[in-house]
Amino acid sequence: MARIGVEESLTDIKNALAEMGHEVVELHSAEDAPNCDCCVITGLDKDVMGMSTISTEGSVINAEGRTAQDVVQMVNQRLNDQQ
Repeated sequence: MARIGVEESLTDIKNALAEMGHEVVELHSAEDAPNCDCCVITGLDKDVMGMSTISTEGSVINAEGRTAQDVVQMVNQRLNDQQ
């Protein structure tokens, strides 16, 4: 499965993605994202982490206001679109 970077405060999303078989890594800084197929951020500190200017081939998904299931569906859709 894919390698998904998720901000550490998004525990429910990390768990849901891991249950689907994705490799989940915590995003502590912008340097953690380039090796990920997709990144999920809270949206609260996207400029602090530099996620708005990060250079990555994967998608960046803002989880703000979304349920874990919504985010998982978005991740899967973006991964399917990349293939």
